[in-house]
Amino acid sequence: MPATEPNDLALISKPVVLVGPMGVGKTTVGKKLAKALKVPFIDTDALVVAEYGDISKIFEEKGESIFREYESTAVAKALSKLAVVATGGGAVLTEANRKAFEACTVVYLSSDGRHMGSRLSNGKRPLIKNGMDDWKRIYEERKPIYSEVADFNLLVSGLSLSASVTKIREYLGV
Repeated sequence: MPATEPNDLALISKPVVLVGPMGVGKTTVGKKLAKALKVPFIDTDALVVAEYGDISKIFEEKGESIFREYESTAVAKALSKLAVVATGGGAVLTEANRKAFEACTVVYLSSDGRHMGSRLSNGKRPLIKNGMDDWKRIYEERKPIYSEVADFNLLVSGLSLSASVTKIREYLGV
């Protein structure tokens, strides 16, 4: 399957991948960015849920390694289209995903963590059992990987949704 599908209206020529910690707003920013760029929006977590079921259940019943396999399948499927792709916070942990990101524009949505408590309070994140302590620990572990794969780092803390999309568009030159 080709890396991209023709779309005469698209303002980009290769997929834009959003990486970053859980709860940072990859899905929210991604939806608005995709609309602005005139391409589809794909959320890899949504693909996993559609194909394999609830993510928390996958973690509980099959473990993180099986979830990461499912996630990599979803990433590959998402990157086969010209789209804005929001990845799960841990998608960067898998070497095959990092390799696939090389053919894309990767935007790292970073955070100072100040507003994360309220975003993570729904209790549906299997790796966040101890709230913000877990979030901070996981984010610190993954920060170097996010930076390594990113073409552009955008600190979204304190930025409105529109400002975030505008800054990404400016980086993309569209």
